[in-house]
Amino acid sequence: MQYETVFILTPVLSDAQMKEAVDKFAKVLTDEGAELVNREEWGLRKLAYPIDKKSTGFYSLIEFNAEPSVIRKLETAFRRDERVLRWLTFRQDKYAAQYAAKRRARRAAQPEVQPAETKED
Repeated sequence: MQYETVFILTPVLSDAQMKEAVDKFAKVLTDEGAELVNREEWGLRKLAYPIDKKSTGFYSLIEFNAEPSVIRKLETAFRRDERVLRWLTFRQDKYAAQYAAKRRARRAAQPEVQPAETKED
């Protein structure tokens, strides 16, 4: 079955700590036999409402194929990690899976945006 999980990490992490946390959850999935389909890091974003007195968080998305028993282990890992503010995991129906595939194709077709270099006077 195809699943998608979005989770929010605390904003006090450095980029390296944030990437390490995302890698940890991806490893939980692969160790349980899940096949990772897509992984996106959306970066630091403003929350709709404060969570634990924090108004921003690092958003990450992982799409994967797995057996339903894997979800319980993933959510246990989320609960045990104090860096995770919130998460949502859901099973994609065929329409959501088609939409996700189109979205991935669009993202792959877009050229990478390079930051503009600044001149020093």
